[in-house]
Amino acid sequence: MTSALGVVERSAGAPVASHDATPPAIRINGVSKAYGHSGNAVVALDRLTLDVAPGEFVCLVGASGCGKSTLLNIVAGLDSPTQGSVEVTLGRPALMFQESALFPWLGVRRNIELALRLSKVPRNERRSRADALLEMVHLGGFGDKKPHELSGGMRQRGALARALAQRASVLLMDEPFGALDAMTRDILHDELDRLWRENGLSVLFVTHNVREAVRLGDRVVLLSSRPGRVVAEFDVDIDRPRRIDSSEIANAAAAITDRLRAEVRRHADD
Repeated sequence: MTSALGVVERSAGAPVASHDATPPAIRINGVSKAYGHSGNAVVALDRLTLDVAPGEFVCLVGASGCGKSTLLNIVAGLDSPTQGSVEVTLGRPALMFQESALFPWLGVRRNIELALRLSKVPRNERRSRADALLEMVHLGGFGDKKPHELSGGMRQRGALARALAQRASVLLMDEPFGALDAMTRDILHDELDRLWRENGLSVLFVTHNVREAVRLGDRVVLLSSRPGRVVAEFDVDIDRPRRIDSSEIANAAAAITDRLRAEVRRHADD
């Protein structure tokens, strides 16, 4: 175990400290994923094992092509592992992508109401529930706007409200803020941090931005270059609320980035 200011590295796969026997919200056990057959197969993930505790915010980082999004799709049930298993113990997870994926012909409220309908919410409750969610993500008064009438940050707020409409306890996020400008991203970090704490969510968050991972995560998990394996885990010991421009975040991110660079160089030399 090694440590740097604000971040503690521990052995990959070491159990997360727990004070009770509560099962993990997400249990990923020996998951491998290969595309293609026999000699032409491309192995995206190789025997990857990872647990996410209830209420924990875990960020995945790694080089492009290391299988982060593939893993998220498997956890979401959109893809199946070649071997290994995934168990989500707190019900079906909600998934957010880099793009909002709102239906362009519907207003943002109607997009949320559709998620409520799929969650079996009675019709006479959907509008009030959708409006409450819009207020929660600070989009009150914008419910009738179509996605093209909203800024990128507002569309992602709408996508977050739609995810919360599913009443999921587990939220999977695939670079949801990657296409946004720095200021909008920083504001949405604050909003996500607040909603995560208020709703007791368990979050698995994919990002290329190490500072973003340290800003948001309780734990940062580093994947190897393809095929993806867990090669290091970092517990983030920085008080919340956090600022992405703070020296603590910068120092912790630098330590993780050094480890990431070493992994990329190792892969290049193989």
